[in-house]
Amino acid sequence: MAAGKDTNVKKQNKRGTLCNAIISHETCAAVRQPVIFNPDFFVEKLRHERPEVFAEMVLSNITRLIDLPGTEFAQLQGEVDPKLPNSGGFFRSFNFLKRKEKGAVFGMPLTEEGIAQIYQLIEYLSKNLHVEGLFRVPGNSVRQQALREMLDSGEDIDLETGDYHPNDVATLLKVFLGELPEPLLTHRHYHAHLKVAELTLFDDKGNKTSVPDKERQIEALQLLLMLLPPANRSLLKLLLDLLYQTARQQDRNRMSAFNLALMFAPHVMWPRNMTASDLQENINKLNNGMAFLIKHSQKLFRAPPYIRELARMQFAGSKTLQSKDDLDLLPSHEAEDPAAPSKRTCPDVSAGPHTEEALKELFRHVTNMPDSARKKKLIRQFVKQSTPGTPGYDCQTPPCPGKKHPRSRSFGGIIKVSVICLGCRWSSSAGLAAVASIYLTLFS
Repeated sequence: MAAGKDTNVKKQNKRGTLCNAIISHETCAAVRQPVIFNPDFFVEKLRHERPEVFAEMVLSNITRLIDLPGTEFAQLQGEVDPKLPNSGGFFRSFNFLKRKEKGAVFGMPLTEEGIAQIYQLIEYLSKNLHVEGLFRVPGNSVRQQALREMLDSGEDIDLETGDYHPNDVATLLKVFLGELPEPLLTHRHYHAHLKVAELTLFDDKGNKTSVPDKERQIEALQLLLMLLPPANRSLLKLLLDLLYQTARQQDRNRMSAFNLALMFAPHVMWPRNMTASDLQENINKLNNGMAFLIKHSQKLFRAPPYIRELARMQFAGSKTLQSKDDLDLLPSHEAEDPAAPSKRTCPDVSAGPHTEEALKELFRHVTNMPDSARKKKLIRQFVKQSTPGTPGYDCQTPPCPGKKHPRSRSFGGIIKVSVICLGCRWSSSAGLAAVASIYLTLFS
């Protein structure tokens, strides 16, 4: 039983890395509870509910930053397939087919299940970043083959037994990336990333310089990464986080961001079946681009502020706005400049309709719980945090102890949905604090 529980916990931890929960401890004078929210809530909502609108919004902002000719822009949209060499030689093509037939993870299209298996390697390597020459020194091929077969079979592997060296695991991670049908950044994005590398600053006379414009490069990469398939984006974030932490320990492992870029650019950015000689003048752009991804990885997986605002306005009825330029044309009383730092003040305690309904639903489920010490604690928490406009202000009478409480849908699920919905609105600080506090009480 204990072994089974450990396996379940391990699987949950692996999949939990693909989620992005953010807890902010910003507080107002009257509110001291931590607030749970996701700043990209409306961006993700738009991505899932209106994917065509989402793609059009992101693409229109990408074209503000980089100049993509018609064919390259059509490739980014997926309307035209990129023109790539058919093969890199008979033996290379034959070996790829053999690998594809062999395993369920290696040589196969990227899936969330495959990422869950490969995450075992990433998790182990994150604990061994001190090893000198990590990702550069090859491991033992026999041990790598045994490890590869276990991953292909879907096994959970205990890498802490000492049977494998970090160099074995690091080399196998590169092999996995190299055997994907296409690079992690996809063939569609290839030309766009070359254009990002060309973004430079202008001098006082308006002439381009050779100094990279890092702010525009980061903004363009934020937009491009939003267009990646979900599985590619998830694995890329895990990989870049690992490489970023590796580069931070370069004084011990001798692997700088640029050294790591030389190891991973062929798997992450280079088109398949192309060699260094095929890429010619672009190879420096690709290697430097990979190093840039590693150095700035902690900023790349968040939406630009104006994209958050545009996504929010899509659900507020302003569906004609697609780009930052459109947002800038709005009167100042309709939209603030999303690039400017926002000053968060204590909001009005009167709850809006959306907040009030969510709190009422949450309160109903609390009162329908069987009588217990926990129920009394939750009721007290509502009363303590409530103000006019929140359900606890007029405390409802709990149902009679002898009356069977109605069965409802998952209480924990409703709380989570309520917290997510409320976290994206600031119409009631007291109501939001009540929900956050009760949520933390239940699941702490």
